[in-house]
Formats: sequence, structure tokens, C-alpha cells
Amino acid sequence: MRTVVATRYVTPLREGGSLPGLVEADDDGMYVCKFRGAGQGPKALVAEVVCGELARRLGFAMPELVRLELDPELARAEPDPEIQDLIRASAGLNLGVDFLPGALPFAPTPESAPGAELAADVVWFDALITNVDRTPRNPNLLEWHRRMWLIDHGAALYQQHAGTMDPGLRFAAIREHVLLPFAGSIAESDARLAPQLDGSIEAAVAEVPEEWLDGSQDYAGYLRARLGEPRGWAEEAEDARRA
Repeated sequence: MRTVVATRYVTPLREGGSLPGLVEADDDGMYVCKFRGAGQGPKALVAEVVCGELARRLGFAMPELVRLELDPELARAEPDPEIQDLIRASAGLNLGVDFLPGALPFAPTPESAPGAELAADVVWFDALITNVDRTPRNPNLLEWHRRMWLIDHGAALYQQHAGTMDPGLRFAAIREHVLLPFAGSIAESDARLAPQLDGSIEAAVAEVPEEWLDGSQDYAGYLRARLGEPRGWAEEAEDARRA
């Protein structure tokens, strides 16, 4: 991941529960800033990086993620006291997500849904990372340049917030996945995608800045164990598809 420096806070993006903001950086790029000082703290950023980079390695369309240095002085130009406090609480290293200008929220329908294989692949991936936030109410999908893009993985790996992460968790919430009605065989996705992550887990976790980690979780070990056979969570996703 590249490191860029925020030069201007542009506007809050109030669609997100953590109040992300649009910022301009010293590379002239525009980024959605996910603040370290937001409600879920650095662990949400860890999930964003680990899951986002795994998604990229599996070939899904993902906006570029960058390490975003934030000067608390940028708060002085923002009139909203809540956002001022958030910027000041997030001084230092935050997460930047490449802003996709003109992208539209993507809510799949029978006419617009992705192909059955791609839908199944996304369902499989979200079951792997225990992503509870890709539902019809909040798909966290964008359409940009006629492609479906995956965004917002901060709610994934949710067990990290409660302490112990159980790699055997079967993840019944997959039944609420927005792409499940359009998915083909998840068993076939499982056979195809699981081998592709050999060696990728450690690389994805290595992208996480050390200062976001508190030592309480072994993310690489958890994901390696989750990929071990038998993968009950993948079987559960296939059962949900057939139901």
C-alpha cells in the first residue's frame, strides 16, 4: 500500500455509519478517508485492509487502498464540531480508499445481477471473512465503468471485537447475502478460490500498519485455519443457496 498525505478535507460522507470523509491528498488523488478515531477504532481498518487486499488477490474489482496521513490542523477548516473532533482524534495514519467518481450504488436485480459464477464467488468470499454487511439493506457494492466493485469491509472479521476468533464459525448470516439469490454453485467457487489464497493471507495481513494492531489477534492464523478442510462455512453457504 502506498502512503499519501491528506492536504484538504473536502466533505463528510454521511451514508456511512462511521462518518467517513472525502479528502484530497498530495498525489492530487481523492480518497474516502476511513478514520482511525471512528467508533469501531483501528480494528475496523484492519478488517478493511486484510479483506480488501484478499478480495483484490482473488480478482474482484476493489478500489485502491492507501495509508493516509492526516494532520489534525485540517479540522480548523471544518465547521461541524463533531467532524472536527473526529479529525483530531484520528491524527496520524488512517485508511484511504480511492474515490470512484460517478460510481453508483449497485443493488442487483434479476436484470442487472452479475453472472452466477461471480455472484457465487462473492458469497464464498464473504462467508470466509464473516462479512455481515453485504445485505439487500446495505449491499456495499458499486457500479463503475460497467463493473461491480466491492467496498466497505470494516464489519468483516467481526469476532475480533468480542475477543476470541473461532475459525470454525459456520456463519448463518450468509443467508441474508444480497447476491445469494443469483449465485451459482458455491461448492465450485470453494474448489476454485481456496487454492488461490495460498500465500496471499500473510501478504494481505502484512499490509496492515503495525500501529493499528494491538497483538490480541492472529489474523493470518485465523484465516489459514478457516481455509482448512472441511470448510463447514462453505457447505453452509451452499445449503443456503439451495434452500
